Amino acid sequence: MKLLIILSGILAFAALAVAEEKYTTKYDNIDVDEILKSDRLFNNYFKCLIETGKCTPEGRELKKTLPDALKTECSKCSEKQKQNTDKVIRYIIDNKSEEWAQLQAKYDPEGIYASKYKKEAEKQGIKI
Repeated sequence: MKLLIILSGILAFAALAVAEEKYTTKYDNIDVDEILKSDRLFNNYFKCLIETGKCTPEGRELKKTLPDALKTECSKCSEKQKQNTDKVIRYIIDNKSEEWAQLQAKYDPEGIYASKYKKEAEKQGIKI
């Protein structure tokens, strides 16, 4: 009986640890504004995301976590990651409509996430 109690405690702890899993914050201090101001840097990240160019380590991490972040409403994101995501999405929608369309085609071909996030985006002044 004691073993059963210990095992259930271990399983509960493991479930809690998985539920609180977060994305790495290793790249949270990247200067997003610098990337958005530079066509060269922006295009490098963009090409990485749509798989037409090489990826930096942070680009690879972004490409790896993006599908999960879309599915989970960025629940594993740090506050800084959420702020940067908002800034980047606003910039791309307002300034890079062709790239936005390509990203949507790659990561949301059925429009599931656009529909899911539309009301929240509109509340924040983002027109999807």
